[in-house]
Amino acid sequence: MATSEANAPPWLAPLAALDRELLDGSSKGLPPGARLTLGEIGGQGWNLLRQDLPLPLAVLRESALRANARFMQRFTERFGARLAPHGKTTMSPQLFALQMEHGAWAITVATLQQLVVARRFGFPRILLANQLLDPLAIAYVVDELKRDPGFEFYCLVDSLEGVRLLDAALAARPAGRPLGVLLEVGSPGGRTGARTLEAQLAVARAIKAAAPRLALTGVEGFEGLLGGADAGEMRARVEAFLDQIVALAQACDEAGLFAGSPVLLSAGGSAFYDLVLRRFQAARLRRPAAIVSRSGCYLTHDSALYRRYFTDIAAREPTATAFAEAPSAALEVWAYVQSRPEPGKAILTLGRRDISSDADWPVPLRWFRPGRDAAPLAAPDGLAAVGLNDQHAHLTLPSDAPIAVGDMLAFGVSHPCTTFDKWQLIPVVDDGYTIRSAVRTFF
Repeated sequence: MATSEANAPPWLAPLAALDRELLDGSSKGLPPGARLTLGEIGGQGWNLLRQDLPLPLAVLRESALRANARFMQRFTERFGARLAPHGKTTMSPQLFALQMEHGAWAITVATLQQLVVARRFGFPRILLANQLLDPLAIAYVVDELKRDPGFEFYCLVDSLEGVRLLDAALAARPAGRPLGVLLEVGSPGGRTGARTLEAQLAVARAIKAAAPRLALTGVEGFEGLLGGADAGEMRARVEAFLDQIVALAQACDEAGLFAGSPVLLSAGGSAFYDLVLRRFQAARLRRPAAIVSRSGCYLTHDSALYRRYFTDIAAREPTATAFAEAPSAALEVWAYVQSRPEPGKAILTLGRRDISSDADWPVPLRWFRPGRDAAPLAAPDGLAAVGLNDQHAHLTLPSDAPIAVGDMLAFGVSHPCTTFDKWQLIPVVDDGYTIRSAVRTFF
C-alpha cells in the first residue's frame, strides 16, 4: 500500500530534494564530462567492471546493506530493544532513512554539524551522545524544540558544571519544555562520564533540581573503548561497566530522580551490542525501562575489525544468525594496479585519501582483469596491503602472483567510519556491480 502524503515519513521530501542536486565530473567518483542529478545516477547503466567510472572508487553493495539492516532490526527486536544507530558512521541521510525503515527508533549524533544534518533531513528523534556545551549548539537545539513540537531530543551530562551550564542557558533562552538528558557513566582512564556512584548521584540530583528546564530521562555509557589482555578480560570489563550503568539506574529509580518513563538505558558500540542487550534486559527497575542500542557500523559491517568482533558475538550468542543472515561487508574500495616495480611488490591507485587504515590495513578481497574476466575472482593468496601514501597503496605479493598492471582489485575496510569520510558520493551497486543509485555524505 502506498504511503499517503499526510503520513509519509518526514525525511522523504528532503531526500527527494537531495535527489535533484546537480553534480558534474568534478565530483570524486564521477566520469569526466558527467552532468546529472544525484537521483539520475542509477539510470545511467554504468557498471564498475566495464570501467564506466574512474578508480579509485568506493561502492556499497546493496544486497549486503539491506541484509545487514534486516539483521540488526531482528536482533534488537529479539531483545525488545530500540535502535538509535550512530549517524557519524556514514553521515548519509539516505542511509539514515534505510535504518529508520528497518526499525530504528532514533538517529544518534555527536556534534552540532551532525545534528544540523539530521534535522535538515527531517529526522524527528535525535540522541546527541555527547555533552551539550557550545552556546551555538544549545541555541540551535532550543530553537528546534520551539519550532517543531514533534522534535524529540536527548543529550548527555556527566558533571555538576555541565548541569549548571545547561540550566543557565535554558533559563536565559527557554525551550518551552524540558530538555531530556541522560546521565553518562564513565570509566577510569576513559573518555567522558562521571566515574563514581557518589559523583553520578550528585549529578542526577542536580538535574532533578533543575526541573522543569532539565529532565533526567535515562543513564548511558560507551563500552567500546574498554580493553583487556584477551577476549575474556575484555568481556569481563565490559560486563562490569554495563552493570555500573544498571546499578546507577536502579539507584536513581529508588531515589525518584527520573522525570518520567520509560527510563532509557543506553550503550553504544558495534563490538559488544549483544552484551549490552543481555545485561540491560536483566535490569530491574520500578518503572518501565527501554534499552537503546547505538551501534552504527553494523549497516556496512567491514572486512576485519567488526568481522572479528562478530565472530565473538556469534560465539556468545549462538542464536545470532538463527533469525537473519549474518552481517557481511557492504563497503568496498576499488583501484587499479598501476605498477609492479619489484617482484614482490605492487602499487595501486588508492591511498589515505580514499580508504581507512586506523584499525587495520585494507583487505584485498576481489580481483578483476578487464577484457578477460566475466566477474570478479577472489583475490589471490598472499596479497597484503602494507602501506598507504596519499594516493598510493603498497601491496606485497608472491613474486609469481598473476597480478598485472591494469588489473582491478577491490579492498575491504577495517572500521568503516574513516572510509566514509573520504567520499562525498558513494555509488550503490548490485551484485554484478551495476550502479543502481548513489548516496551523499555530509562530513
